[in-house]
Amino acid sequence: MPITTYTAGEVLTAASLNSNFSAAGGLQFIKAQTIGTTVSSVTVTGAFSATYDNYLITVTGGVASTSNNLYLTLGSTATGYNYAGYFVNFTSSTVNGTATNVATYFDAGYATTNTISSRIELESPFLAKRTVFRSDATSTLTTNFINKYQGFLNDATSYTAFTLTASTGTWTGGTIRVYGYANS
Repeated sequence: MPITTYTAGEVLTAASLNSNFSAAGGLQFIKAQTIGTTVSSVTVTGAFSATYDNYLITVTGGVASTSNNLYLTLGSTATGYNYAGYFVNFTSSTVNGTATNVATYFDAGYATTNTISSRIELESPFLAKRTVFRSDATSTLTTNFINKYQGFLNDATSYTAFTLTASTGTWTGGTIRVYGYANS
């Protein structure tokens, strides 16, 4: 739908403005989910649909009982996650890499006793084709690192939900937000 243009002195209606906002493209908020208290995983349902092809997921706030990684799985799929990445240590600027194929999850973020951090992009999770994955996270420990990962899920399944799981320990608080990239 094209965006309406206005002239000076014209009355703006709610319907016209709402139409412009929905046609504007960019990121569209889908949902937010609060992370509970002392939980080891969080499932977000109704995250993906035919409305968008690509998504941004952010995880912010909250704390971990101990430093841990965030593992992402789509639906109930527990095989076929292929990814590679690197992490850089703040104190030594040492770069370390990791790669895996046929894993049971994507490595998607990092949590400390100070905060939970993750920014995840998914291409085509609802479409019945391979889902492409990218993530980055920054540790808030002064002796720790920055994570960056990329990969794909080797299947042709349509997903509507995802789960974030702590590699060890639990999380309390924080918010998971899901946005769709407008197809227009």
